[in-house]
Amino acid sequence: MQCIVPSVSFFVKQRLCKRLRECRDAGLKVRYLIILNLLHGRSAYRTAHVLGVHNTTVYRVANRFREHGEWGLYDAREDNGQTKLSEWFLQLLQRLVRGSPRQYGWRRPTWTRELLVETMARRTTVRIHVTTMSRALALVKARRGRPRPTVRCPWSKAAKTRRLNQIRELLATLPRGHRAVYEDEVDIHLNPKIGLDWMGRGQQKEALTPGQNVKRYLAGSLDVDTGEVLWVESTRKTSALFITLLNKLLARYPDAPVIHVILDNYRIHDSKITQAALRGFGGRIRLHFLPPYCPTSNKVDRVWQDLHANVTRNHTCANMTSLMIEVRYYLRKRNRKAMARACQHSCARRMPRAA
Repeated sequence: MQCIVPSVSFFVKQRLCKRLRECRDAGLKVRYLIILNLLHGRSAYRTAHVLGVHNTTVYRVANRFREHGEWGLYDAREDNGQTKLSEWFLQLLQRLVRGSPRQYGWRRPTWTRELLVETMARRTTVRIHVTTMSRALALVKARRGRPRPTVRCPWSKAAKTRRLNQIRELLATLPRGHRAVYEDEVDIHLNPKIGLDWMGRGQQKEALTPGQNVKRYLAGSLDVDTGEVLWVESTRKTSALFITLLNKLLARYPDAPVIHVILDNYRIHDSKITQAALRGFGGRIRLHFLPPYCPTSNKVDRVWQDLHANVTRNHTCANMTSLMIEVRYYLRKRNRKAMARACQHSCARRMPRAA
């Protein structure tokens, strides 16, 4: 090892160990570990293997230590002047990735690192390398993901806001004894929904599909206060499915004078059969329709997203019977947790405050 790093005294080794313990910079800590491993007799290749770096890195660090001593381990790039990834540069980059390349004169609809480099160079006259752009994207916490498909609401912004405010006011001033729920339907497919999953290097997992798809439909409601989900199942998504859920709500809340149901504008919610059933309920159920194409305003939609993520996506069930067993198990387990949280919150509200 004498040809790689010079021999040092015991006190110098002790000082290096102390600086290593005090170091908070990951890169500098690796360089300290390289020198200490070499000083304790390990070869360059063995040191590289233990620390998970390339052997050329070991030789480069050893050469800087031999020429400049301990201060040669520090990152000399700090003396290069002002960094290109300034706060102003990162703020502009963050605005860029939140938009589309078409907003900046490009025909391509999605960003690439090379396109971001070129756009930032045109807007700031600062050109960085593609790998530096990767570091900049990490600093602004940007990520690659799938866009969420949405449909523009045909209502005016004022009309949409007015309707949403009416629903918020209803929930905030709900009369005593009244109940409020969000309602929506979800499709359960035997052919699994394909989603992201962790895989080994060189591996691509397979999601076996039965071939011919089979569907089941759930109509569910989410209690605004407790978070409990009630649901009914059917082989068809018709007004009968929705009316069955309304009957289950009446049975679940027998003492509620009115049950307020917040829901979307799907046709089974306002069909002639549904209107006749509502008249038969004697006004105990009132429907409050959300603006068209506003799925994020319907809280039960998040329950269905979690259901797909935990059960139906990439599932391996061979038939619909086993898949529905998993669906029911997930929803019941979720209800137990939701009711436990609601009970804890209720006890906390009733508990008197300490003087």
